[in-house]
Amino acid sequence: MLNSGRLQLLSLLDTLGTVRAVADTLHLSASTVSQQLAVLETETGCPLLERTGRRVRLTPAGLLLARRGREILDRMAEAEAELRALNEEPIGTVRLGVFQSAIYTLAVPAATRLATTHPHLHLELIEMEPHESGPALRSGEADVIVTTTDYAGLSWGVDIEVMSLGADPVVLVLPRGHPLASRAAVGLAACKEETWACDRPQSYMADLLLRLCRESGFEPRVACRFSNYLMLLRHVESTGSIALLPALAVTADHAVVTRELSPPAHRNVAVVVRHGTTRRAAVNAVIAALRAHPEIPALAGPPDVTRQP
Repeated sequence: MLNSGRLQLLSLLDTLGTVRAVADTLHLSASTVSQQLAVLETETGCPLLERTGRRVRLTPAGLLLARRGREILDRMAEAEAELRALNEEPIGTVRLGVFQSAIYTLAVPAATRLATTHPHLHLELIEMEPHESGPALRSGEADVIVTTTDYAGLSWGVDIEVMSLGADPVVLVLPRGHPLASRAAVGLAACKEETWACDRPQSYMADLLLRLCRESGFEPRVACRFSNYLMLLRHVESTGSIALLPALAVTADHAVVTRELSPPAHRNVAVVVRHGTTRRAAVNAVIAALRAHPEIPALAGPPDVTRQP
C-alpha cells in the first residue's frame, strides 16, 4: 500500500523542483527525502526519478503518481475532516498564507474571532507574498491563502476556488507637511523628482510602482528597498522619501499622510483555496472569519486620506 507521507514528498518534488526545496519546506534533511523517495520507488515497482547531473527529475511514471497523489492526499484530508466534522464543529489546524499588509488588519482579527468562536480550531498564520502563496496552496503548504488576483505570475485553474474580499486602494504615502499633501488626489507625474522607498525587486508592489511611474513618463529614483512595510514607512517618516502602498499597509500610528492616486489604482484581494477543501468545516470557518472584516474599511470603500499618530 502506498504511504501518504511519501506521496506528499513526491507531489512536493513535482511542485518545487528540487529535493533540497522539499526538504526545506518540510524541515527534513535532503538525505531523508531521497531515502523516502527511494522507498516509494520500491513500493511502486516503477522508476519515479532520474538523475540529470546533480539534480533529479520525475519520470513519466513519477509525474503521473505525483499528480494522482496530490488528488489522493486532498481526498484523504477531505474524508478525515468530514468524519471529524459530523457534528459540524470546526477542529484541527488550518494554515493561512497571507501577504504582509493584511496580517494585522485581516488575519490577526480573524484568528482572534476564531479563538473565541471555535476553540478547537488552530489557525497558523504564514506570511506569504503573492508570488509565494499560489505555489504553497497547490503544494499543500497552505490550506487557505489571501492574495491579490492582479498578480501576473499567478495561474488560476479548475483546481482553484477564488472568493473576492474586495478592492484595496493603492495610495501615495507622503511625510507630513509634504507639498503634495495639499492635494486631494495626486498624479504620479507630479512625483518625477521625488525619492522613493520601495518593496523588494520583482515583488508585486515594486512591479506596480515601476509600471505606474513609467506610464507617467519617468523612472523612479529609489532610496531603499525593504520587504518590511514598517521599515518602509519609518523611512518615509524620517527621510522625506515617498512610497506607493496598499491602503491596508498604512495604519494610523505612522506620521504620514496618504493621498489617492489620479487616476485611481487598486488591487483586488481574494481568499483562495484548493477546489474541494471548502468541504472541511475548519476551512469554511476560516473563510467566514476572513470575509467578516469590519476592521478593514479599505476593502469597503476609499481610504482615509490622512493618517496621523
